[in-house]
Amino acid sequence: MKSNSVMVPEAKEAMERFKMESASEVGVNLKQGYNGDLTSRQAGSVGGQMVKKMIPIQTASYIRENRTAVGHQERVEYGAEITV
Repeated sequence: MKSNSVMVPEAKEAMERFKMESASEVGVNLKQGYNGDLTSRQAGSVGGQMVKKMIPIQTASYIRENRTAVGHQERVEYGAEITV
């Protein structure tokens, strides 16, 4: 799987809106579709803004023995919003 692919297809539209909102916040004019004419600085500022907005959500995950299936393991993830 490509690292930039959306794992939940229903989230693709939400990610596009998030990208457009972040671009607007840093003053980069994105258009729908291909934006190959952006400078590296512009593209980086959009990505940086997206990461900056996502950082307050921290997750923890670990693998434990499955409680219902003997010999199986399951991944457990917890999310917590960190307020600064």
